Amino acid sequence: MTLIKSISGIRGTIGGNVGEALTPVDAVRFAAAYGTWLKENNSGRLKVVIGRDARISGQMIADLVISTLVGLGIDVVNLNLSTTPTVEVAVPMENAHGGIILTASHNPKQWNALKLLNSKGEFISGEEGARVLEIAEADAFSFAEVDDLGSVTNDATYLQKHIDAVLALPLVDKKAIEAANFSVVVDAVNSTGGIFVPALLETLGVKKITRLYCEPTGHFPHNPEPLPEHLTDLAEKIKEVSADLGITVDPDVDRLAMVCEDGSMFGEEYTLVAVADYVLTHTPGATVSNLSSTRALRDVTEARGLLYTAAAVGEVNVVKAMKDSNAVIGGEGNGGVIYPESHYGRDALVGIALFLSHLAHKKMTVSQLRDSYPKYTISKNKIELTPEIDVDAILHGMAEKYASEEVDTTDGVKIYVGKEWVHLRKSNTEPIIRIYSESENEAKANQLAEKIITEIRAMI
Repeated sequence: MTLIKSISGIRGTIGGNVGEALTPVDAVRFAAAYGTWLKENNSGRLKVVIGRDARISGQMIADLVISTLVGLGIDVVNLNLSTTPTVEVAVPMENAHGGIILTASHNPKQWNALKLLNSKGEFISGEEGARVLEIAEADAFSFAEVDDLGSVTNDATYLQKHIDAVLALPLVDKKAIEAANFSVVVDAVNSTGGIFVPALLETLGVKKITRLYCEPTGHFPHNPEPLPEHLTDLAEKIKEVSADLGITVDPDVDRLAMVCEDGSMFGEEYTLVAVADYVLTHTPGATVSNLSSTRALRDVTEARGLLYTAAAVGEVNVVKAMKDSNAVIGGEGNGGVIYPESHYGRDALVGIALFLSHLAHKKMTVSQLRDSYPKYTISKNKIELTPEIDVDAILHGMAEKYASEEVDTTDGVKIYVGKEWVHLRKSNTEPIIRIYSESENEAKANQLAEKIITEIRAMI
């Protein structure tokens, strides 16, 4: 059993002992801490938007969180089955003081989490998250008396409101998408993407939609992280029905990956590259991605004489760098597209609409579009951690070992070796060290990763 408390929220496995997993007691304690933090920073009647993915534990956790906020005297707008970006969009639309998304993102079904938003619908800062943790550790809550309890409003309108907001974006070209007559297969891993993605496609004028794992049961048919090894069924279905492309999202619909018409992977790293190419063509400006993302975005940006910035890993860090550089597009190489014209959050629905607009304008196949970009391959690996492992010592040791090369310690350790790089960092969401390496092809990227992993294991 695992419970991870961080400045970005609380994440854990369901079941087990209090304080060692995401038990009902832990869910209540953390919801109470967040609600108390909101009350510290606001006056008057407060409002919080809640939404969840389709995880089996979702209804249970939602009931606990909502009841806790009501007990604090906070009004709740419950979106029920929703997506992370939909909750982010709803918070400012509702003039709410914050929001909580109940999802463990790409983690397997036994996990769930509380992701915390501010009044802008953006993730709370590190400093704010630290204060929430402090309140939780101290059990520093004071609940409302009976006449001051909060209320609950169930609101099912935000599916359409979110889609309407996407279609209102100037660069989303519905006419071009409709004229392209795309045939699309959608793999939504039996979560809420199965509701939201087909609804968006239909509104965009896509008539040929094949649904694969689109029942929001929470029973994930494969590992929900949109990596190539998990998308074999999608690749086969695309070839079976002769579709133009496949679209897959993670359980909370903030990560987006494409599969080409021949069943090959477009590459989730290239979701942002392709969308940025389209955005920069029409609205030149700065771009941002994190240190673990492909350098292809940098190439596409600098080829236009524009500014590219690398941020520390984590959506809140990318958003800060985007605001600092006034970026027109940014995100993360895990398929997370952040388009400020819409909102400052990773949004697969926005990504789909912009990608299809781009593809329709290009009048080429998805594989041809992929091959038009600089070719890099990232190898994504990880080492499982045990409590006795001193991760900081390992990272320091690797930085020392490669001191003769260019080393960036902004976030973990990133080592540049010629045109290759390897990025080592401790995950904020899982008990692992992530090891990302990039080179000109898969074999070289894997070779670099294996070399680094061998050296780390020797240290352990």
